[in-house]
Amino acid sequence: MNFLGDVSISDMRVVPRVPAWARPRSEAQSDADAAYLAGAALISLDYLVREAPAWAGVWRMRLALKSVVAASRLLRRADAETDLRDAHVFRSVGADPGPAGKVLLAWRRLASRSATLDEDVVRSIAELLDLKWDGALAEVLANAQEMYGSQRSAPTIAAELAASAYRARPDAELLAYWLADAVLAQKFHWPVPIPLLAGQILSPVLRTGKLGNRIRPGETGWGRAVFTAYAQAAADACDLGIDLDKRAGRLLEVAPRLRAKGSAQVVKLLLEEDGLPASWSSAKLSARGARRLFERLEELGAVRELSGRPTFRIYGL
Repeated sequence: MNFLGDVSISDMRVVPRVPAWARPRSEAQSDADAAYLAGAALISLDYLVREAPAWAGVWRMRLALKSVVAASRLLRRADAETDLRDAHVFRSVGADPGPAGKVLLAWRRLASRSATLDEDVVRSIAELLDLKWDGALAEVLANAQEMYGSQRSAPTIAAELAASAYRARPDAELLAYWLADAVLAQKFHWPVPIPLLAGQILSPVLRTGKLGNRIRPGETGWGRAVFTAYAQAAADACDLGIDLDKRAGRLLEVAPRLRAKGSAQVVKLLLEEDGLPASWSSAKLSARGARRLFERLEELGAVRELSGRPTFRIYGL
């Protein structure tokens, strides 16, 4: 039963899993090994992106959230996933989202729009990241088009663009990660970028040397680190996809049983958004009706409560 008009249980696909041999190992790897792993893992991810599963929206939003949890460490913060989700879900229209909230908005924009390095778009991202736009960043962006047109591999270009942004403006490290994922998506011709590289900021794959210091864009070993990071990020993204595919399958299985007006819209949003507040409402569904609907979906094993609280609850796949 195609109850959403364009989404049904028949739209579910087999989600590829990155094989064990294509996942980064703990021991040191050569540049060639790292490039090979990145290529193999990104092929699986590319297949998944092109399948365009019904749950692609929530998948990208979860990856955006993961990226910002890691990126917040660069802001000398320790924002947890639940804190960031709360701040976003319950933020009033027009309210200041705060430093971490602005970073989340930047990565949500990355994960919800076509891959583009248009200056107006990138300037708006720089503003969210509290960066003053200047000639140095404009030049990085202008050179990005030349990089994109080269025949080098997508991860190579992503690493070089991130390094050029960091060299031009050491305070633009977060923007460097954002630009890397944007140009990677362009090279793969993905309709919407997938948040990947920033999610590995805290991972051992972006640490180097005996002390395990975090490697900065452009430092010695940066290229190999980026290849390894993309291999790990692609594997993590596919693993998340496998989990969401099962959860979305259950949601689409029970959806035809729902009788509440407006339930189809709720199901569609659950496939697109990281989480919805229990107080969500629409012209067809009151906040009280939505609460009952979410509780019913939870009873059916189709959604989870994400906040862990008895009040101000948030539901999602």
